[in-house]
Amino acid sequence: MKQPAIDSIHNMDCIDGMKLIDDETIDLVVTDPPFAIEFKARRANYNRTESRVLKGYNEIPQQEYYAFTRRWMRGVYRLLKDSGSMYVFSGWNNLRDILNALDETGFVTINHVIWKYQFGVVTKRKYVTSHYHCLYVCKNEKERKFFPFSRYAQEAKDEAGRSLHYRDKEDVWLIKREYWNGDQKTPTKLPSELIEKILMYSSEEDDIVLDPFLGSGQVAVVSKMLKRKYIGFEVVRDYYEFAKKRLDEGLYRIKDEPRTARANP
Repeated sequence: MKQPAIDSIHNMDCIDGMKLIDDETIDLVVTDPPFAIEFKARRANYNRTESRVLKGYNEIPQQEYYAFTRRWMRGVYRLLKDSGSMYVFSGWNNLRDILNALDETGFVTINHVIWKYQFGVVTKRKYVTSHYHCLYVCKNEKERKFFPFSRYAQEAKDEAGRSLHYRDKEDVWLIKREYWNGDQKTPTKLPSELIEKILMYSSEEDDIVLDPFLGSGQVAVVSKMLKRKYIGFEVVRDYYEFAKKRLDEGLYRIKDEPRTARANP
C-alpha cells in the first residue's frame, strides 16, 4: 500500500498504517487509545440506548497494554515534526503505562491536563470518576507550535475583569461530554469543544492532524471543520464506516434528519 493520502481515513491497524507515512510529516496528533479496563461499551449505566451504540469496541488485554502503547508511540514519534505535538487521553487505570511509555519513547511532557466532565458512573464503594487525563507532549520543546492568543486576545477580559486567555489556558478543563441522544454513536468520543480547543492552540490551518485510534472520526471531523488536514486509522470496520459517512457527507451527527457539520457544533 502506498503512503496514505492527506484527508483520508483507513480501516487498518494504526501500527501498520503509520509505517506507510514518511518521517516528520505530521503536525499534531490527538488520540484517545483503548482503555484496557474490560470496558463494557454498550453498558446501560453509561446512559445509553444499547441499540444505538455501534458494536465492535476493540479492547487491549491489560498484560499487553504497555508493549502495545510503546509500539504505537514509537510510530508517532517518527512521524511527528519537531514543531509538532501530541495530546493523549487516558483514564487513571493505565496512566502509569502511558506516562512511562511517553518518557521511554523520548517525548517531552509539557502539561498534564485534567478534563473534568459532567457525569461519571455512579459508585457505592469508591469516589465517582468524572475526569480524564490528557498528556500534552512534544519532540522538541524549543520548536513546538503553540498559539497562546488563538482563542482570546491578550487583553480580553470577562465581566469581572479577569483575563479570558489565562482562564482558558488553565490545566483543568470543564467541558461537557456529548451524549447524542437519539443518534447513532460509537461507545466513546471526545466532545468537539475539546478537540477544537486543542486544534486552535497547537495547530494552524492546513496542518496535518493524525488520530491513530479514530473511533467515531471525531478528530478528523473537527479538523476538517477548522480547515486542518487529517489522517486517521480505525481497526473496527463499523466505526470506520461510521466515520467515513460523517466525513464524506459533511455530517456531525447521524440520525433520521442529519444536520450539516458546522465549525461550532
